[in-house]
Amino acid sequence: MRFKFKGLTVAALALTLGLSAAACGDSDSGGGENDKEITIGMVSGWAEGEAATQLWKRLLTDKGYKVDVKTLDTGPLYAGMSKGDVDLFLDSWLPGTHEDYWKQYGDKLEKVGAWYDSAPLTIAVPDYSPLQSLEDLKGKGAKYGGKIIGIEKSSGLYRVSQEKMLPAYGLEDEYKVTTSSTAAMLTELKKAIDAKEDIVVTLWRPHWAYSKYPIRDLKDPKGAMGKPDAVYTVAREGFSKDQPEVAGWLKNFKMDDEKLGSLEDLMENKYKGNPDQAVDEWLKSNQSYATSLTG
Repeated sequence: MRFKFKGLTVAALALTLGLSAAACGDSDSGGGENDKEITIGMVSGWAEGEAATQLWKRLLTDKGYKVDVKTLDTGPLYAGMSKGDVDLFLDSWLPGTHEDYWKQYGDKLEKVGAWYDSAPLTIAVPDYSPLQSLEDLKGKGAKYGGKIIGIEKSSGLYRVSQEKMLPAYGLEDEYKVTTSSTAAMLTELKKAIDAKEDIVVTLWRPHWAYSKYPIRDLKDPKGAMGKPDAVYTVAREGFSKDQPEVAGWLKNFKMDDEKLGSLEDLMENKYKGNPDQAVDEWLKSNQSYATSLTG
């Protein structure tokens, strides 16, 4: 809820250049309180993170900040924050899904605040599926080609599904969780539904797919998918000190299902590929809320 990181900016060089610029009186360089440049990391295909990121890109831009959004996979994104090359990530699932990343990098990061309180990992099927529970998958591996369609291998969702859920239900010899990308998983889901074929996919809530497609979650009586996480904004170490105003806004940021779902729908369906247009339309109905986020 995903690939080896290459090509990060060298932190020492960035620091040297920043100090040099500051010595010359350039107030827009060097990473202090007067720095108006912010880099936000985003994972492609994670609808809630894309929505929150594009919203905050607009809000911060309107406040005079220069915002650079970098699309990265989960591992590289956390690594980038730990080295100071990425300032913010608005889609950190804690304490469970991104547990491994937090153990590896958490001592060099900050939890700014949780903006969505209950985000479960799920295994989903079309409404017409005979399956009701994860227990029902037992003995039916051949029917599903031995596959549960997953997303990126480096995702916490893959780890939980493959390493915890399958063994918990005795399915590890019948099934494997396939890996590709979130977009590819959603394509497979749509293709199967259009053809009224059986399919099982890894998913999570909140996600726009639940309103777009006739799908439902399989019951998880053993709790193998874990307790719901909160979705956090996390930052590089020192961000709150360097950017106290922005950190304060993000600490108080909350988004409910209606607001998040409507923005996701505009971004993923009506204005897919044009997030600025999606935010434009969404703000027409949510301007007072948006204004309240930054005072």
